[in-house]
Amino acid sequence: MRILTRYLLRVHIAPFFFALTVLTGLLFINTLARRFDQLTGKGLRAGVILEALALSLPHILALTLPMAVLVAVLYAFSQMTAENEISALKASGVNLTQILAPLIVAGIAVAALMVGFNDRILPEMNHRLKNLMSDIGRKSPTLTLKEQVINPIRPGQDLRTQYYLQAARIDPVTNHLSDVAIYDMSLGQKIRSIYADSGRMVWNAGQTNMLMTLFDGYVLEVDQYDPRQFQRIEFAVHEQVLHGLGDELTRVNESYRSDREMSLAMLAARIDTARFAADSFAVEAARRNEYTVLQALAGPRDLRDLDPSPRLPPSAGASRYAEVIEPSSGGDVWEAEDRMIRQTSLEVQVLRNQVEGRQLEINRYTVEYHKKFAIPAACIVFVLVGAPIAVRFPRGGAGMVIAISLTVFAIYYMSLIGGESLGDRGAIRPWWGPWAPNLIFGLLGVWGLSRIGKETATTRGGGWDDLWFTLRGLLTRPFRRRHRISGGVT
Repeated sequence: MRILTRYLLRVHIAPFFFALTVLTGLLFINTLARRFDQLTGKGLRAGVILEALALSLPHILALTLPMAVLVAVLYAFSQMTAENEISALKASGVNLTQILAPLIVAGIAVAALMVGFNDRILPEMNHRLKNLMSDIGRKSPTLTLKEQVINPIRPGQDLRTQYYLQAARIDPVTNHLSDVAIYDMSLGQKIRSIYADSGRMVWNAGQTNMLMTLFDGYVLEVDQYDPRQFQRIEFAVHEQVLHGLGDELTRVNESYRSDREMSLAMLAARIDTARFAADSFAVEAARRNEYTVLQALAGPRDLRDLDPSPRLPPSAGASRYAEVIEPSSGGDVWEAEDRMIRQTSLEVQVLRNQVEGRQLEINRYTVEYHKKFAIPAACIVFVLVGAPIAVRFPRGGAGMVIAISLTVFAIYYMSLIGGESLGDRGAIRPWWGPWAPNLIFGLLGVWGLSRIGKETATTRGGGWDDLWFTLRGLLTRPFRRRHRISGGVT
């Protein structure tokens, strides 16, 4: 049995690494295509581009490792079945479910390595990649400005586009511009537009700020919340400084991390913090509800004896709704009571919104926490799914392996993405979204293993025709059964 175990593991190694290389390469090309416009035209050094691409690999590997396991199992077992090795094992009295034990152990080992990878390496690489792409996004070289195009310029540390520049002609040697328009969005609620007949660009010594000297034009400035505040200023010479453009790549280590940039310990800490905040807001909302009921039951005659409800702290998000209410000495206590109850109800609603917001955070972090275990567990599930399919349809060759693999991948990852979205919104339990695809495919794999010793595929069967006939039979079986039942009744 030890010889058979070594043989099974050996025939899976080559297909595994081949599939891992091909799948990773395909997804890497897709990632390169998506980031092409962000990495080109920036004057970046080759080392920076290679660093960005290298930091994209861990996320790809986290997806392609389970894929490679399925491809390896499908290919190895289909080859063994087509070469009658599985038939020889059956004739020798070997239970086919027993020979899967070493493969399941290997799948558990790969899954354990992936859990450590997803916990330690992947979040750090995602965090470094996000910071690097943010730094690249802030880099705005002058020489890449295009003529007769509105060019977005991204200064500052917040990646908010603050300037747009348009020019009919740009001389890359003298930095002279003609028919210039600058749209300045950096003033908050005010929007400034500058139009000039011509201009000239000059960089400061640190290559961080650009001085635009404009000639013969005018400035339009309007308040976006109050269009009545409008002014027009004409000029012969106007100097406009664009701050913080940064023609050089500046590295900024941002500390904020999204859920995909956190380890298991970080996610657990965020879940506990959000749950504590949600419980605190819920308790405060219940207390205020109780106070409102007691206040209404007290009646208007006792209103002056009741202390006003303590206001929400500014961090609760409802301080702007607070209004100090004092009953009038003239006796209009009914109106004062109504105003106080309505105000308390509004504050309770704000507290409930805070609870809902914290619950969404809990859902999002919980989904990501379980994903770090669910995706590695797919390595074990794909072993259970791949072996019965390969034994049943051995003559499809590499084409059938690719077709079945792509079908399983598509269904699995679409289910994973859909479950993640539903879990984030709270439509289902957060842990159910990542684990549902594993449970479904795991049950199908167990059902297939229960029939793996009863398969009747031969060297003449198990091809594309047999696959099509089997699928058609499975899809039409409920209708045939219903037809037989209805025929017996009539």
